[in-house]
Amino acid sequence: MKLTKEQLDQFHTEGWLLLPELFTAEEVDLLRREAIAIYEQQRPEVWREKSGAPRTAFAAHKYNEAFRLLGAHPRMIEPVEQVFGEKVYLHQYKINAKSAFTGEVWQWHQDYGTWKRDDGMPEPRAMNISIFLDEVMPINGPLMLVPRSHNAGDLKASHDLETTSYPLWTLDEETVSRLVKEGGIVAPTGKAGSMLMFHGNLVHGSAGNITPYPRKIVYLTLNAVSNYIRKPTRAEFIAHQDFAPIEPVDDDALIRLARAQRQAA
Repeated sequence: MKLTKEQLDQFHTEGWLLLPELFTAEEVDLLRREAIAIYEQQRPEVWREKSGAPRTAFAAHKYNEAFRLLGAHPRMIEPVEQVFGEKVYLHQYKINAKSAFTGEVWQWHQDYGTWKRDDGMPEPRAMNISIFLDEVMPINGPLMLVPRSHNAGDLKASHDLETTSYPLWTLDEETVSRLVKEGGIVAPTGKAGSMLMFHGNLVHGSAGNITPYPRKIVYLTLNAVSNYIRKPTRAEFIAHQDFAPIEPVDDDALIRLARAQRQAA
């Protein structure tokens, strides 16, 4: 799958691009079921809110076949390779939950700030790919982006270890206010199966979810192979240290798995 010139221009100019309903309902149904089953597991890769609700599940590609296939899916891999002009490897894999009524905030931050400070990533030649497993609406805690903020470079940040269960290198209110004044705020929404890609330096965050509508999103961080991390400080299931290029699976791999599961049921 290749991005058009218009799509590439938007990504480079605005720092983000939304591809609506890139994955089919059958593929998403499979992934949603598998995500719910993973959240029920008690394992170190599954982190929870202070309330006990699931917050994120790391490295699902290592213990779940559906998410292994998703992590090597050509509809995700090829656009990122097109942007970077080289092969990519999987730096991080997580399934973020914004649970109904109890989903907590994600503070304003840049992802590259964490990758640089905690993992020793040399340059912001990594990108987040987000796959919506539920419909993302304006009301259920959508990701908020500050367009063009990726042009500000690597911003000064503070290590927040207390606000939520997941530590982040967060930005101060003055910095966020200045960037929002320049670029505004957008909150990409869409049906389940949509894919959002955004630059590693794009400032973003999300509010809590007090609605009855859960919001599960798969985040894959794809890093250019030449940009592999040099000084990892986090657990391997958080910042992977296998720098081999991803070899894409067949485009219908998830469909075949979903149908095989139905036949076996």
